[in-house]
Amino acid sequence: MLENQSISLIVGLGNPGTEYERTRHNIGFMAVDALAKDWSISLGKEKRFYGIFGEGRLSSSLAHNGKIRLLKPTTYMNLSGQAVRACADWFKCSPENILVIYDDMDLPLGKLRLRPSGSAGGHNGMKSIISHLGTQNFPRLRLGIGRGGNKENQAIATKANQNVTNHVLGGFTATENKVLPEVLDLGNSTVTSILRDGLEKTMSLYNSRGIDF
Repeated sequence: MLENQSISLIVGLGNPGTEYERTRHNIGFMAVDALAKDWSISLGKEKRFYGIFGEGRLSSSLAHNGKIRLLKPTTYMNLSGQAVRACADWFKCSPENILVIYDDMDLPLGKLRLRPSGSAGGHNGMKSIISHLGTQNFPRLRLGIGRGGNKENQAIATKANQNVTNHVLGGFTATENKVLPEVLDLGNSTVTSILRDGLEKTMSLYNSRGIDF
């Protein structure tokens, strides 16, 4: 089943505006920008889809009918589902054909996880998408951003929900910025593998990979 799944829409999550541009919470936006650059797809504002949108053609081995679409919702993270639903309805795109890329604090920077479905896991953007699509059965690629600080501080922050907002809405450190291009390259390779080889094979190949620094 997973091997025959065809992705036609790739969504990267983030917040609009220059103040959020290089924050950890926007790594989904960064991933889509990197894909657009690699695939020579122009992105621009699209009011119908409440976001930044672009479409292009890839080889037939990578995309159904050679066509792929990229979307960055500009509704702010908590309302991401509005944009995804609008775009999915317009192109008659089923949830299982939508890949969502977003940040995950439970994974360190440099690690990723690909899954065919699942809960929101406390991520407000994913909560919105699940609500608007009426299902959690769509593939997602989580890119790690870590929690910051030492293990003791991480446990305290997790328990009291302190510093979480500051961390996700903060910029990457100088050390993290040095490896960020490699992280995005790994994300690109993962997406290409999904399109070429399917979800199941890609999960077996990439869920154990990572960038060490």
